[in-house]
Amino acid sequence: MLRLAVLALCLAAPARAECRLALALAVDVSRSIDAQDYVIQTEGLAGALSDPEVRRAILGPEGRVALAIYHWSGNGAQDLVQDWVMLDSPEALDGVIWTLRRTPRPEARLATALGDALRYGRALMESAPECERRVIDVAGDGQNNEGISVARTYEREDFTGITVNGLAVGEHEAGLLDYYRSQVIRGPGAFVESAPRQTDYPAAIRRKLLRELRGPEIGALETAIQDAG
Repeated sequence: MLRLAVLALCLAAPARAECRLALALAVDVSRSIDAQDYVIQTEGLAGALSDPEVRRAILGPEGRVALAIYHWSGNGAQDLVQDWVMLDSPEALDGVIWTLRRTPRPEARLATALGDALRYGRALMESAPECERRVIDVAGDGQNNEGISVARTYEREDFTGITVNGLAVGEHEAGLLDYYRSQVIRGPGAFVESAPRQTDYPAAIRRKLLRELRGPEIGALETAIQDAG
């Protein structure tokens, strides 16, 4: 009887997902991002992926994480920095960091086509591994000023099952955080992280990655505790 009960519990329990998260990181390289800003962003993201707590969250037993990274700027100007890779080992994660650091900033100084960047991210999700959650993490320092608007992108494209989170770098435009909250983020558990200045980017991207890796419920709880403290 005991064996039957254990077997019944195993059959009833949900199987652990092979992949728990497909995460696409969209990095702003528009004309407002100068050479110094680009270094801060690149090293900030590389540093976050090297952070012990972030690495534990990626390589933990809860299920695997798939990652892709792309640069975005003007209309039609998106560059895939890292195609989908399953982060199933420290070596795989180190490979992404190496790729990130050796990727030069695009030479063209283009506008901020945020709607187009989101459309590219949605298309990129079509080639992602099958995962429990699909998240586009878009960082930027300005509102859409070229091409299709964010609102029209969401009207025309099917973002079903995709969460869009934002990282608003507010040094160049007032009201950017509100813009990201009202126009950009969408989907279950979506949130905006804020970097008031470019120099705040490394800490902000680390916080953001941890929230995304731990899931919307745990991330929201941790934020509420921090705010209360």
